[in-house]
Amino acid sequence: MRGYKAPDLHASRLRIKPKRILTKDFIAEFKEKHPEFSTLDDKTIKMIVMKFNENIWKEVIEYRDGVELPESLGYLFIGTCTFNRDTNVNYGLSVKYGKEIKNRNLESDSKLAKIFYTNYQTKYKFANRELWGFQAVRQFKRSVAKEYPVSWQKYIVVDSYKKVSEMFSKAMRKAGGKKQDQEVLKLYDEFEF
Repeated sequence: MRGYKAPDLHASRLRIKPKRILTKDFIAEFKEKHPEFSTLDDKTIKMIVMKFNENIWKEVIEYRDGVELPESLGYLFIGTCTFNRDTNVNYGLSVKYGKEIKNRNLESDSKLAKIFYTNYQTKYKFANRELWGFQAVRQFKRSVAKEYPVSWQKYIVVDSYKKVSEMFSKAMRKAGGKKQDQEVLKLYDEFEF
């Protein structure tokens, strides 16, 4: 085992101020654009947006195939990946024992959960889509970490050498064909000529 040097907790930090979307300017512009919501106060609008986002990430955790984001912004899903043998360090235990100790994820057969965002489907074409990314909030990450060891088998296995967009489009084509077959079978009547 390699030695592990604990980080200096009292060292200076570079803190980047986070960019907020739900600002007073945004809410004022929203109320101006949609006057029917002008009676709502700012706190209520923020609560509605936060609750909607929470419902989306809960659906992502619950359903294997993930969730399509509104307004064709992309798709979110949780994938099962094999862990990188070099970087999966348990920092708490490493600091405690002074040796580099790695996580082994014995509950999930040494697999890791990753939250994937993709917008490379043909219907997700919008301006500068290559620049878009997704960063999960802390509650989403912690919920995935809590749920994943219990039901890790239900999530999509993502190969490290394949593009997520190819895998995603292939799965959606299969699912689309099944839906169309079900609709045709509902209309089929063997006694009608």
